[in-house]
Amino acid sequence: MADGGRGVRGSSVAVLCLLLLVALTGCGGGTDTAALRADVQRVLDRRAAALLDRDATGYAATGTRTGFDRVAEVPLAGWTYRVTGVRRTGSAVTADVDLRYRLTGYDAGALGARRTVRLARADGTWRVTADRPAPKAPRQPWDQGTVQVVRGAHSLVLGVGRTDAALRAYAGLADRAVPAVTAAWDGDWPRRVVVIVPRSLAAMAELLGSPASSYQGIAAVTTGETGAAGDAPADRIVVNPEAYGLLGTVGKQVVLTHETTHVATRAHTGAATPLWLSEGYADWVGYRGTGRAPAQVAPELARAVAEGRVPDALPADDDFRFTGDADELARAYEGGWTACRLIAEEWGEDRLDAFYRAVGAHGRRDGAVADAMRRVLGTTPEEFTLRWQDHLRTEFS
Repeated sequence: MADGGRGVRGSSVAVLCLLLLVALTGCGGGTDTAALRADVQRVLDRRAAALLDRDATGYAATGTRTGFDRVAEVPLAGWTYRVTGVRRTGSAVTADVDLRYRLTGYDAGALGARRTVRLARADGTWRVTADRPAPKAPRQPWDQGTVQVVRGAHSLVLGVGRTDAALRAYAGLADRAVPAVTAAWDGDWPRRVVVIVPRSLAAMAELLGSPASSYQGIAAVTTGETGAAGDAPADRIVVNPEAYGLLGTVGKQVVLTHETTHVATRAHTGAATPLWLSEGYADWVGYRGTGRAPAQVAPELARAVAEGRVPDALPADDDFRFTGDADELARAYEGGWTACRLIAEEWGEDRLDAFYRAVGAHGRRDGAVADAMRRVLGTTPEEFTLRWQDHLRTEFS
């Protein structure tokens, strides 16, 4: 009996020791992970500082210098890494990292990008061996090659695999777009744009994190958060060089002016803003002053009206989705353009701007257009639609 008691006590002591060991090991593991994360953070802090200082030697001391060479021409006002997680396998580490960077003279706030950074340990030091986009995260221009930079009077053009002459042509178009937008839009905006010109449609899609089929036939898009203002990063106009290259001189200018309009109106474009207004307004600014006749600007809508197919209502948001029917999509954009043109001609350009702001300032989609039409234009959506339909018949019948 006594021996059995000693056996029980011995087992209890053994279990207690085992539990203590597990607890200590757990704490040790957590401490090791925290220490590893801190080590990786220090390496990336040195790497970021060297990049901003244009210190090639200091950057190379932290690992591969491929990234340094690829952004050598990019004007950077900020570049920071924040390690959010680490996983160690032997002498290698994989880190989840949030990169935030700012372009000098263009970004009041930092643009974010999720990255996966791999490091290897040699001679007691961690060094970066690879820095790539995180799974499912969009690529950045320097992930696709060395970034070429052209500075315009009102623009910064970043290109990969493009000639200097081609990028200067984009800068020239953007520099003409900025004053054209300023002449139309009476709101405050930075009056400068960032244009990114990748190698191809596929490369454009990588930058936007979507399938290439989403942008087939679309010459350019503008990225950015609607309603963003203050310290938000500048919007990026991302060009589809394949579709853009098919346009004539006027078409290229219209596209850049259209996208620049989205940059200018971003802070006043919100969830309450219908696409017929945001896209129609951007087209109205784009074609303003070109001298193009309505039937030239809106050929698909003109054809439909001439055939007796006057739209029953202003374009819905779903009409702006590319579903394979290019004519239907064209009619949606043309419908928005004609509606905004009608407001500018009948109520005045100042009222058009005020209407745009009033809709965007509404807290929700329901009632936004009706409320803005009543307060700014003195009409109702039903009355406006009838007036718009009559306008289409007059223009295109």
